[in-house]
Amino acid sequence: MKCEVVAVGTELLLGQIVDTNSSWIGEQLALAGIDSHFQTKVGDNLDRMIAAFEQALDRSDAVIVCGGLGPTPDDITREAIAAVMGVGLRRDEAVVERIRAMFYRRDRQMPANNLQQADVPVGARVMDVQPGTAPGLICPVRRGRGSGDPANTAAPDAGKVIYAVPGVPWEMQKMVSECVLPDLQARAGERHVIRSRILRTWGHSESGLAELLDPEMRRLDSTGEATIAFLASGMEGLKVRITAKAADDETALSVLSGVEARARAVIGDAVFGADDDTMESVVVDLMQSQGLTLGLAESVTGGLIAARLTDVPGASRVLRGAVVPYDREIKTGVLGAPDVNAVSSEMALAMAEGACRVLGTDVGLATTGAAGPDAHEGAEAGTVWIGLHLDGEGEATRVRFNMARTMVRQLGTITALNLLRTRLLSRGG
Repeated sequence: MKCEVVAVGTELLLGQIVDTNSSWIGEQLALAGIDSHFQTKVGDNLDRMIAAFEQALDRSDAVIVCGGLGPTPDDITREAIAAVMGVGLRRDEAVVERIRAMFYRRDRQMPANNLQQADVPVGARVMDVQPGTAPGLICPVRRGRGSGDPANTAAPDAGKVIYAVPGVPWEMQKMVSECVLPDLQARAGERHVIRSRILRTWGHSESGLAELLDPEMRRLDSTGEATIAFLASGMEGLKVRITAKAADDETALSVLSGVEARARAVIGDAVFGADDDTMESVVVDLMQSQGLTLGLAESVTGGLIAARLTDVPGASRVLRGAVVPYDREIKTGVLGAPDVNAVSSEMALAMAEGACRVLGTDVGLATTGAAGPDAHEGAEAGTVWIGLHLDGEGEATRVRFNMARTMVRQLGTITALNLLRTRLLSRGG
């Protein structure tokens, strides 16, 4: 069973609305063990919608169409589906009464244009779940194999189906969960589950990780038990996604555990967490387990490290505070740093030590640099110095990111947290 998603709406193509519906539906299909290989967006144009639905049916067994079921003139999903089915529309009086009742409960008069939401393609079934005024539709489609002509019924593919759900996220999610997925699984017959595990890494490039994992990926290609993919996620690091499809949860999770163990063995400490872990949550846990407190001095990152740490529940047990010394006088006057080059190891070390002293903490972490777009005090744009003071010892690391100012600050933030993480791991309990 293969199912794909077609999101309808010109506003999606114009970038006025971000299509989060398709990603949510894709996730639910995976969890239900339904393969989904394509997602498409199409504007509110009848001919293009018909073409998109036809193409989807040519390569998949089922199509979930999201959007275009409202009461306005550009809501033409019903018409497009009817054209693909080769049928007309009929007004479903039971749906009319549902919609009238909704307006009555809200003590509002129903506009006449809401009646078009009760128009249903002949042969389609209305979903039992209807949280809003737009009914969901289950539309069986008989088409000739390999033909885009819905009227061609020679050698028909009788099992194909279009599900139409509203674009309003909470309405769509309820319909997909309670109607679409159970119907898809019933049609699929033999049930499978698809489970994924995400390893979160920092310190390797995508090509470097691919090279390290190449033997395991070749092995998986031959066995078919799982797949490995890479997801570059900016300040969240580089994710390694392991996906397994099996007959049940126990088997899928067993496969994932084996592949994860082999992947961790070759990637090493560059793996900082899994699934919902973040760099900051891992750092907070390590600090707390070692009974340490943290003070920050952030110049180039401008408080981003503090912001990420304070997103973690319980961070107050670790983080004492932060100084954002963007001006040199604050670095020297508040933190006691010497009057040296602001983008240097000396300044980073002094700021880290100063954070410990001023904030009364066990650990000091500092950043200074040239975020760009211009050079600063002789340092090229994108240069970041990170200072760390722990157990009476300091260390400084320089990194350079040939990127825009925002990315320099974001990547500097996760790099600084990763430096602290690796130092804490080497320190142990």
